[in-house]
Amino acid sequence: MKLVYAFDAYCGWSHGFSPTLREVVSRHPDLPVEMVSGGLFTGSRRVPIREFGYVQGANADIAELTGAEFGEGYERLIADGSFVMDSEAAARGVAALRQVAPDRAAELATALQDIFYVDGLSLSDSATYRKVAEDAGLDADAVVAAFESPQAQRAAEADFHRSVVLGVQGFPTLLAIDGEHVTPLAYGRATADEVDRQLTALSTR
Repeated sequence: MKLVYAFDAYCGWSHGFSPTLREVVSRHPDLPVEMVSGGLFTGSRRVPIREFGYVQGANADIAELTGAEFGEGYERLIADGSFVMDSEAAARGVAALRQVAPDRAAELATALQDIFYVDGLSLSDSATYRKVAEDAGLDADAVVAAFESPQAQRAAEADFHRSVVLGVQGFPTLLAIDGEHVTPLAYGRATADEVDRQLTALSTR
């Protein structure tokens, strides 16, 4: 069995789920985790953040319900409403980090969300991935090169397709996959204890 976590790095609810994901991974170190980027802000939805009038209210709800932090850097970044969230660029970044350190994909993806939602660094900027890599003790040049490569673009597109094939309706979604069996464990928000209860039920079937 493995876990599949479908998320979008520009999704506030995914940011709110990060502590749960980190705790689940910590509790189950032998359980593989596949990180799948979603395409929340692509195509016609790749517009200035001011077009999404609900963002600030949604963030307040997320902070209240999950304890997620939305930092001053993030607030400054989006203050004038011109910032464009590009999920394709974010997915390329996730793919680059995953390529360089596949065993740390969950840790690095949640770090990526922190660097946007707390520090306010754009996930379209290669310098952001350099910082994430350096903070994690990775080869920063390799991560940046991977981010800028055609392979990252293909990996992002493959992630979007996989999310659709898995039937993901929104982000974040945590699934358990055992052979042909796909079991939803969490959607939107959940505690690590709630996920654990589901995993225990699966293991005793």
